[in-house]
Amino acid sequence: MTETQGGHSPSRRALIGWGGAGLALGAAAAGGAVAMTRAGQDADPAAAEAGTAVGFHGAHQAGIATPVQDRLHFAAFDVKTDDRAAFVRLLKDWTAAARRMTAGGTVGAGAYGGLAEAPPDDTGEALGLRPSRLTLTVGFGPSLFDRFGLADRRPASLVDLPKFPGDNLDRARTGGDLCVQACADDPQVAVHAIRNLARIGFGKVAVRWSQLGFGKTSSTTPDAQTPRNLFGFKDGTRNIAGTETDRLSRFVWVGDGDGPAWMTGGSYLVARRIRMNIETWDRTSLQEQEDVFGRDKGEGAPAGKPKEHDEPFLKAMKPTAHVRLAHPDANDGVTILRRGYSFTDGTDGLGRLDAGLFFLAYQRDPRTGFIPLQRRLAASDALNEYIQHVGSAVFAIPPGVRDADDWWGRTLLTEEA
Repeated sequence: MTETQGGHSPSRRALIGWGGAGLALGAAAAGGAVAMTRAGQDADPAAAEAGTAVGFHGAHQAGIATPVQDRLHFAAFDVKTDDRAAFVRLLKDWTAAARRMTAGGTVGAGAYGGLAEAPPDDTGEALGLRPSRLTLTVGFGPSLFDRFGLADRRPASLVDLPKFPGDNLDRARTGGDLCVQACADDPQVAVHAIRNLARIGFGKVAVRWSQLGFGKTSSTTPDAQTPRNLFGFKDGTRNIAGTETDRLSRFVWVGDGDGPAWMTGGSYLVARRIRMNIETWDRTSLQEQEDVFGRDKGEGAPAGKPKEHDEPFLKAMKPTAHVRLAHPDANDGVTILRRGYSFTDGTDGLGRLDAGLFFLAYQRDPRTGFIPLQRRLAASDALNEYIQHVGSAVFAIPPGVRDADDWWGRTLLTEEA
């Protein structure tokens, strides 16, 4: 949880789980006509309510600077094949499926009408649903570069995250060769997308871990009210907006000369599963809660200020206040783009909620972004009494798919592969 400078109402559907083994993709004809918004640009709120589609093609992948949707299904995968050509085929098939699903179409030949003796290409649970601003964002983990002769193409910025004080990481929720982030305003649309990519990849990849998220905790829309986390506070009110092209170029997008050319236009993602000690927090006084964050709970204004978006006066906060420690002015200008979600995963067997924040942070380089920021927070943030980082991963997010002939990872794996 960090403070950076800088709609659809809750769905009628309950979240559903994984399903089935898969087939290769069928025909990839384009779906029906849909309203489009360019990836990375602000969306019209009325269009968002109407369940419109977000454009799939662009210089950057959608799902980063795109206006944040309400629901998340995130999955990390282990690669199971040693066949480079098969892996490339998988990425091409995933791209074709994602292109159709983000436009509101079905995978391949669809969920019905094909051979009765064969499983359909699409699982069918999103039939009749709107695109719901579905975005699919793919990333490559450090361990992928131990395969397919890619060792010399691993960016220097794609470092293994160090162990931070207070970390209690579950290996079953940490790492991964690949990731797919599915965001949408309808949870069934997001789950359908991950489910179908997993079944397409059957035999080549396997899900290592996954996370469902609800209630976005960050916004990339200018001047929007910041959503609240499960502690009831607004955090990250100065997040980078999707329309702030200068700040995106400075802090989020990989530029020419930053590393290997294949990453230009991409970004780096740090994902952290942060468990919140809900029961302890709920017995804490309001004054202490506000002192911990450095904001008032009602308006979300920084200490001593009347409005949420007022410039914080850091010295008005306690030295251990979360906002004071995380603010760019206290960290040599370190700025990241937040895209986190709340989660609840039942109880821990002791009657306590297994709930918290699934933290997603995009940045130009983790070595100058998340890592120094988290070191500072881990050392003295008062919030640490109420949270614990229990899952972690870092991924290189390649640039966007440019056109109908492009595919995820082409710049890394090259066409001749």
